[in-house]
Amino acid sequence: MIGAYGDAGRPHAQTRQPNWGRPMPPVPALATEFELRVRRLQLTPETYASSVELRAWCQQNRNRIYVPEWLLKEWGITVDLGFNAAA
Repeated sequence: MIGAYGDAGRPHAQTRQPNWGRPMPPVPALATEFELRVRRLQLTPETYASSVELRAWCQQNRNRIYVPEWLLKEWGITVDLGFNAAA
């Protein structure tokens, strides 16, 4: 026999209710490429400036990936604000 809503008599499965009128739950922040790199190199903020590998990576990627300004300043690396990877 088919029920009033066409469910053929099956018990109702637990369904997700709409979130209307309630605030959205916070979304976890994703790590930046810089954060992933320092994690891979197993560095702490205190050891960033002394890492040769991180400095080389930052020099190579300074125009396209976020690098903390204080670290760029520490190493004397300048960013080309007019840089366009598509050009």
